[in-house]
Amino acid sequence: DNTNILTTTDCEGGLPASPRLRFNREGSLLAVTANDNGIKILANTDGQRLLRMLESRSFEGSRGPPQQINTKPPLLNNLGSASNVSSPIAVNSERPDRMLPAVSMSGLAPMDVSRTPDVKPRITDESEKLKTWKLADIVDSGHLRARRCPDTASSPTKVVRLLYTNSGVALLSLGSNAVHKLWKWQRSDRNPNGKSTASISPHLWQPANGILMTNDTSDGNPEEATACIALSKNDSYVMSASGGKVSLFNMMTFKVMTTFMAPPPAATFLAFHPQDNNIIAIGMEDSTIQIYNVRVDEVKSKLKGHQKKITGLAFSQSMNVLVSSGADAQLCVWSIDGWEKKKSKYIQPLANRSGALVGDTRVQVHNDQTHLLVVHESQLAIYDGNLECSRSWYPRDALPAPVSSAIYSCDGLLVYAGFCDGAIGVFEAESLRLRCRIALSAYVPPSISSGASVYPMVVAAHPLEPNQIAVGMSDGAVHVVEPLDADPKWGVAPPQDNGAHPPMSSAPAASNNQASDQPMR
Repeated sequence: DNTNILTTTDCEGGLPASPRLRFNREGSLLAVTANDNGIKILANTDGQRLLRMLESRSFEGSRGPPQQINTKPPLLNNLGSASNVSSPIAVNSERPDRMLPAVSMSGLAPMDVSRTPDVKPRITDESEKLKTWKLADIVDSGHLRARRCPDTASSPTKVVRLLYTNSGVALLSLGSNAVHKLWKWQRSDRNPNGKSTASISPHLWQPANGILMTNDTSDGNPEEATACIALSKNDSYVMSASGGKVSLFNMMTFKVMTTFMAPPPAATFLAFHPQDNNIIAIGMEDSTIQIYNVRVDEVKSKLKGHQKKITGLAFSQSMNVLVSSGADAQLCVWSIDGWEKKKSKYIQPLANRSGALVGDTRVQVHNDQTHLLVVHESQLAIYDGNLECSRSWYPRDALPAPVSSAIYSCDGLLVYAGFCDGAIGVFEAESLRLRCRIALSAYVPPSISSGASVYPMVVAAHPLEPNQIAVGMSDGAVHVVEPLDADPKWGVAPPQDNGAHPPMSSAPAASNNQASDQPMR
């Protein structure tokens, strides 16, 4: 919940580029892998006290036979949140002759035999957790809250884009017929704050003149076009396209402020520059990316590197780059300063699958601005800024169907994914371990879903409530889904494995993360 560094410690060098870190159970000691097969031990005040106690035990033990000890030392308190830490973790400097810069790993085992029994219960605990942990599988509507947004359309069309406004009090959808819909939650006795909730139906909002927000289609068929949408930071304007010109709408009046970029080629993805709302990255059907300045109506740069249409764009301010993805299953990283390409990579298929991947590929930057969520119908994957894949997940077991859409939660701790059989998966963002499966029957009444292949084409994450999502369906419906008050989270996190994952913070969501996924298929 904090993006600022709380404290730093000088480890006196000797660390690898990516050391492994492990706290002890009480959080008073921190072990860090060092160069030359060494380990450094860092300690706070409680940890230093513990080390002195262990050293005195070893010293007394070397003087003669060990005496019978009938009492155990008091357990140390857990360190809790960072604000409660009595002192920053620091290298123990009180006994420099006893605290070497690095300890040989081979010399660790005999250091304190008396602590060996402490290790066994921990291993047992972890194995017991693995045995007893159970995937949360929600099949019945009584185990969550779901609300279908009201709609007056007589002939519903697919929901191809869906996003929450940045304030979190409204939902905006774009249908395959090029028409937008806006739902707002009203203030009432039951909802005094007017916040979005699955407990109360939102209001399908239209201005007094009854005008619809409809994209230009340039005499084409919007059902076959790749639709795209982006919302300004202040929720006042929305930029959108459905195979025709890009339209800029006023969100209060639904009026078209301007249009630009007449096809061909058609725009397929839109992203506002994080530092200047007048600059937009526009992915095109011809595989190029155009950097466009709305104020002066001018294309500032044209980026070439993909082989097929652009299906995803995301800015990272900290890395100062634009990341793009395409239907060629390729990722590209572009410098914002000069718009030159820095790196590119094709996403990898499952080991037993032959041939290169193709198909819409989506990319989203994590809140830490250094990790990327990459989504393809065949996989979910986490990449770093150098396009190295650290984690991947492929449809299997409880979720065997192709992925239709996926997005980070607003706090960056979860990934929500929709599947072509109607299921929704909730994953740990850091490890991509599945923690909860939501069946179609849990959030769509059987009378609606029976006899038709209904599935979530788009998943949108609430910008302030990490456990609330909205899904845009293949039958045109929009559902808001959240856990019950009695159990406000989606299942329990799976037990950690022994490997260390690259840390990802739970910083507040960046503005570019609010863009919702377009369906993959």
